[in-house]
Amino acid sequence: MGTECLTFFFALLLISGAHSFYLPGVAPRDIQKGEQLPVKVNKLSSTKTQLPYDYYYLNYCIPPKILNSAENLGEVLRGDRIENSVYTFEMREDQSCKVACKITLEAESAKNFKEKIDDEYRVNMILDNLPVAVLRQRRDGSQSTTYEHGFRVGFKGNYAGSKEEKYFINNHLSFRVMFHRDLETESARIVGFEVSPNSINHEFKEWNEKNPQVTTCNKDTKNLVPGSTVPQEVETGKVVVFTYDVTFKESDIKWASRWDTYLLMNDDQIHWFSIINSLMIVLFLSGMVAMIMMRTLYKDIANYNQLETQDESQEETGWKLVHGDAFRVPVNYGLLCVYIGTGIQIFGMTLVTMIFALLGFLSPSNRGGLMTAMVLLWVFMGLFAGYSSARLYKMFRGTEWKRNTLKTAFMFPGILFAVFFVLNALIWEEQSSGAVPFGTMFALVCLWFGISVPLVFVGSYLGFKKPAIEDPVKTNKIPRQIPEQAWYMKPVFSILIGGILPFGAVFIELFFILTSIWLNQFYYIFGFLFIVFVILMITCAEITIVLCYFQLCSEDYHWWWRSYLTAGSSALYLFLYSVFYFFTKLEITKLVSGILYFGYMIIVSYAFFVLTGTIGFYACFWFVRKIYSSVKID
Repeated sequence: MGTECLTFFFALLLISGAHSFYLPGVAPRDIQKGEQLPVKVNKLSSTKTQLPYDYYYLNYCIPPKILNSAENLGEVLRGDRIENSVYTFEMREDQSCKVACKITLEAESAKNFKEKIDDEYRVNMILDNLPVAVLRQRRDGSQSTTYEHGFRVGFKGNYAGSKEEKYFINNHLSFRVMFHRDLETESARIVGFEVSPNSINHEFKEWNEKNPQVTTCNKDTKNLVPGSTVPQEVETGKVVVFTYDVTFKESDIKWASRWDTYLLMNDDQIHWFSIINSLMIVLFLSGMVAMIMMRTLYKDIANYNQLETQDESQEETGWKLVHGDAFRVPVNYGLLCVYIGTGIQIFGMTLVTMIFALLGFLSPSNRGGLMTAMVLLWVFMGLFAGYSSARLYKMFRGTEWKRNTLKTAFMFPGILFAVFFVLNALIWEEQSSGAVPFGTMFALVCLWFGISVPLVFVGSYLGFKKPAIEDPVKTNKIPRQIPEQAWYMKPVFSILIGGILPFGAVFIELFFILTSIWLNQFYYIFGFLFIVFVILMITCAEITIVLCYFQLCSEDYHWWWRSYLTAGSSALYLFLYSVFYFFTKLEITKLVSGILYFGYMIIVSYAFFVLTGTIGFYACFWFVRKIYSSVKID
């Protein structure tokens, strides 16, 4: 009960400051009136294809020289390609009908625009590290403001009574920049960046490259000329003029809270429902574990310790009868050690990443920071992987410690890298900017072989130097025969049942995580995520202990692998939920996009299996050692 109360109190502390706080590592920028504000462009993204493209893949206005912004590892892996653009503002100085450029659509350009409009691609821009957003009306009819990230390339529709659907491009952008002014210094900070895209078939009398003028908008009134709302059609040979307006608006929003409006799609009430749902599961399991530990086990241990003769002990049934086999070395113990070491590595990476996220270092403003942190922490946690794997391997009296260390260093990341390489080849074939460049791929391999592998060997060496873990009871030379088990204690049924509750504790939060990954939304409530992670650990540990106790009571001592698989089976339900999510929430139609989705979800489910399995194993390992060290064995 105390654990649940502490968890709930911790949640209140975290969520009370979940939105408005200073973001470490992101310094505010004071901007003077008239100062140049360059707009950067990012990838073209679509939730229908999940394949990002470089902004200049389409025939947009190109500056004299394209400059790539410095990208971290996470940005490259996410497919971000941040570059300069022709759009430049002057702080607090409105501009109307500013001409960006004029292009003539060739056959290839028109084809590319039509494809991207069909696939509902959105253009992403950045001003002062804020992504551009489009205002949208909430479906529930409330007045609160919500945003869509980026604006659509264009749209399809009928115009002027035409029966045939045509393609139109959004070539006129009306920007609105919100700023918070310092009354003392007159400097200001940007706190919002919105856009209203329009399609306008601009007209001009004579084109002057140095001072281009269009007759379809009026610079003096800052409005479009009446009758100039004919949309710009996308067809080969069409001339497209790109224009934009800029208005600056003073806002009461402070710089530290400027990301709040981007995060309003996260409904706190649903998160709270998720927490309460998970806490109910934990309370139920905690009650069962308490009953086993406080009543049943206490009574069993007292009875066993009072038995005086060997004949009396032989008449007893239950978990004590298998004490001579409970610590028998399992089959494929080397593979078990490898998976346990890998699980510790994933657990360390996840825990430290969440701590950094709670502190604000991995906020959405630190673009690519989350992915970078996960990769680097994975590499450095190799030390703990080698240590924990070696400790367990030595306890099982294994002799080929070098082979065990090599498997720990290469097995899991090798499988992940193979799947990732195949998926990256598919993305590269589609000419998407989401394809990881060769240089980055080489850097990942160098991190793996140059840092992670040596650290695994160092950890393994330190683990083997430690004395072996001693079993609390001796193991018989001849294995005991396991009696016929009831249908509900069969391994397959027991393992599948064990994974339901851990998955049930996290599946609501899982919906938000999948939405942020596949529907181009920000995930920012790391306080909720951390609490759910703690609940997941408790649930995995408790369900494994309960089922392990029932298994030992039925005189089945093969608990090593079953404890791992019992908690790890929650990954199966995670993958099945991802299949359900694919068919109910996503609109992916392309074969390549479907392969990418399921390929990445297999990677996620595999990592989740290793993580939860390791938690369940260590909980059961502690429980079994505890109960057998508490009874007198003659």
